[in-house]
Amino acid sequence: MNTSGSPPLILLGAQRSGTTALGAVLDAAFDAVGGVFTVNGKLPYLLHRWCTEEDVRARHLRADEMLHALRRRPPYGLRSERWLATVEGVLREAAADVAAGSAVDAATLRRDLVRRAYAGATRFGEKYNEYLLELDRLAQTVPDAHWVLLVRHPAAVADSMLRWSGDRPWRPGTWEAALDKWAAWHEPWLRHERARDPARSTVVEYGRLCAGDDLDRLSTAVGLDLAPHAGLLAERPPPAPPRALPPRVERIWQALAGTPHHGGSR
Repeated sequence: MNTSGSPPLILLGAQRSGTTALGAVLDAAFDAVGGVFTVNGKLPYLLHRWCTEEDVRARHLRADEMLHALRRRPPYGLRSERWLATVEGVLREAAADVAAGSAVDAATLRRDLVRRAYAGATRFGEKYNEYLLELDRLAQTVPDAHWVLLVRHPAAVADSMLRWSGDRPWRPGTWEAALDKWAAWHEPWLRHERARDPARSTVVEYGRLCAGDDLDRLSTAVGLDLAPHAGLLAERPPPAPPRALPPRVERIWQALAGTPHHGGSR
């Protein structure tokens, strides 16, 4: 899918884990070598909803719905506007092809649309938190991607989530609910076979990323020097939890961050 020989990079992580900050680092590093890294581009996420087998059989690809979602909350990134213009052309052309009966199956079409969206880039990548909720579909749509999971201490995530402002009706209302949500987002990763393969996935912890240790290791994993862009990262000491983490949350946290090499799982 990626003609440069470098696999696509997918950055995953629960909300309030620092993925947007790391996405900015990757965006700058990719741009420096002629690549494109989108932050909240969410094209695969939208394709999973609007490019199904039922849609293809009915010859009805709702490019307008996907473009509305893409423009409603545009992605971040140095090349995001150019990328959006490319995606619009790709989706409109694909909708016409689907209407003419040219598409064979949805999975193949989704893979082709992602490839075409980043055409011309020396390498590409994407960050969107909700990919963590649909790992099987993500693996089908971008099969050659290297996954990077960014984890952050659950107490820090819960504290940040509760202080999050704006119109976010899905935001938990209590510390306990925020921790339960953090656990629910990470359990699928621990069960997924790809997460157990260090050749196809890397786990980094946000505090160690900001300190430099995990940044060096991530640079090696992705084949780019990320250090020149490290100023985009900043971590405050995690708040002291009001009480001990629930056993389930503690187990998941140790499984994710308790391994020195952070390679998928223990």
